[in-house]
Amino acid sequence: MYEKRVCQYIEIYLLPDTGGKMVELWKGLKIPYIVHAPHYQAGLNLASRDSREHNLKLIDETRRFADSLSSESIIVHPGIAGDINETARQLKEINEPRLLVENKPYYALFGGLICNGTTAEEIGFVMKEAGIGCCLDIGHAFCAARGLKEEPMEFLNSFLSLKPELFHLTDGDYSSEYDRHDHIGKGNYDIKSIIKLIPAGKRVTVETAKDFRDSLTDFEEDIAALNGMI
Repeated sequence: MYEKRVCQYIEIYLLPDTGGKMVELWKGLKIPYIVHAPHYQAGLNLASRDSREHNLKLIDETRRFADSLSSESIIVHPGIAGDINETARQLKEINEPRLLVENKPYYALFGGLICNGTTAEEIGFVMKEAGIGCCLDIGHAFCAARGLKEEPMEFLNSFLSLKPELFHLTDGDYSSEYDRHDHIGKGNYDIKSIIKLIPAGKRVTVETAKDFRDSLTDFEEDIAALNGMI
C-alpha cells in the first residue's frame, strides 16, 4: 500500500512492555513512522501526580521505540480525571520536542470520567507550557463539543489556530458525545467540509476501525472514499 501511495506513513500505538518486540517487527520496512504513546487504558495518565513515576517509565519506553524507528513525532493523550496543570507540568519535565498532545472528548468511554485537554484553550496551554505541538483529532473535537453543549464545527475551528502538525480523521455520529471510529461514509460527518479545513501538506492518520486481522482492504476502501471527496 505504501508503494501504491495508499498511505504515506504508519502510525503505531505502543502497548507497554512491547517496544522491543515491536521494533523487530517493523524496523525492516523503509516507511516513515509516527508513534502513539500508551493512553489511560494502558496505564499512562499524565493528569495524575500519583502516576508520575509510572508515566515517566512508559514515556521512556515510547521514546526508545520512536528512536529505533526514527519517528519524528510522538502522540500523547493529556490524561483523564485530573488537572490540566499537572499534565503540562509532567510534559514539560519530560522535555521531548517530538511530543504532540492530542485533544480528547469531554467524556471518557468508561466510568463516567472527564477527560483533560478537551478544549483549544487547554491544549494551547499545554503546548505553550511544555513547548510541544498538537495532534487534532476531529472526532474527539466533535464529541467534546457535544459534551460541552457547543456547536461542533465552530468548536473544531477553534483548534485550527493552534496550527496542528497532525490530524486524526474518522467518520462518526455528529450528535454523539462518544467516539465511534466509523468507516468513511458510514457515519454522518460532513467529511467534505472537514477536508477543506485541513491545511495542504499536513499529515492525516485515518483512524477508522479495522474489521479484519489478516487484511486491510477496509482501510484501502476508506482511502479511496476520501480521495473521491478531494
